[in-house]
Amino acid sequence: MSIFKPAVCAAALLGIGLSACDQDAEPVPPPVEPVPPIADAAPVTARYVCDSGLTIGAAYPDPESAQVTWRDQVRVLRSAPIPSGARYIDEGVEWTLSTRDNIETGVLTRVASAGGEVLETCRRTLPVVVTAPPVDEAAAAAKAAQAAPGGVLPSSPPCKGGQLALSSDGGDAGAGNRVAIIGVRNTGTQACSLTGYPAVTVQDRQNRTLSAIRSETTPGSYMRAGQAPAPVNLAPNAKAFFDIAWNVVPNEGQGQTTCPSVTRIRATVPGDNTAVTLAQTLTPCGGRIRISPFRAEAEPEPASAE
Repeated sequence: MSIFKPAVCAAALLGIGLSACDQDAEPVPPPVEPVPPIADAAPVTARYVCDSGLTIGAAYPDPESAQVTWRDQVRVLRSAPIPSGARYIDEGVEWTLSTRDNIETGVLTRVASAGGEVLETCRRTLPVVVTAPPVDEAAAAAKAAQAAPGGVLPSSPPCKGGQLALSSDGGDAGAGNRVAIIGVRNTGTQACSLTGYPAVTVQDRQNRTLSAIRSETTPGSYMRAGQAPAPVNLAPNAKAFFDIAWNVVPNEGQGQTTCPSVTRIRATVPGDNTAVTLAQTLTPCGGRIRISPFRAEAEPEPASAE
């Protein structure tokens, strides 16, 4: 009578390929010790309940990365292109997200080179977002000014586009990132105030708007600590400032080899639709620029470390 020796297949849970299966294989070595959580992991902001009964925790510290915690391991994944939803990947696993009927589904899968099988399918219910009815823009700007952080109120009426002029007031660069400091001067005879963020669009040499480049608002910029919006009061001929930040490294994962050439920016201030323009050269990669709030100094002091 033949005796059959069962084959044994070993596979690490995350990040390593499948072991070969062989009926004559040597005994499987002890499993690899789990990777301990990284010391600087971002706080978990989303928890997904999986079909297996386990839970996956995820943090999304910025638009380009995700930190996924599964079976006491933390994987730092980078954003990758996908036709819809979101996808994050490293050398061993990928984490894809899709949303339907207010349910977000996350699927943890080995990358194709490591087997490609689904490890977990998990879901969470998204919080309900209540959309406010349309409001008058000028009234909204005034309300935002009154609600500025720290109880600081503007001492002057909101500035209008017709009394403003833009200027290039320096910048910074590092690690593939660029920042342009834009000055906003009150050219009128009366004091006015700016609160919040400008709305910025970019144009090419033919003054055509480059709609593929989106404008994102963010406290501070890549080169300096976050700065919450606060009113800036402008006497006649005084200036406020904001930053435009962008990346100059093409996103090869999305097939980008060169980046668009911007030669002009257009900006409007809260509560007014009159645009002011400035000749400004940028080459933003990745389809976005980041806009900081108005501030009173061109180069604010960096925040002290706690």
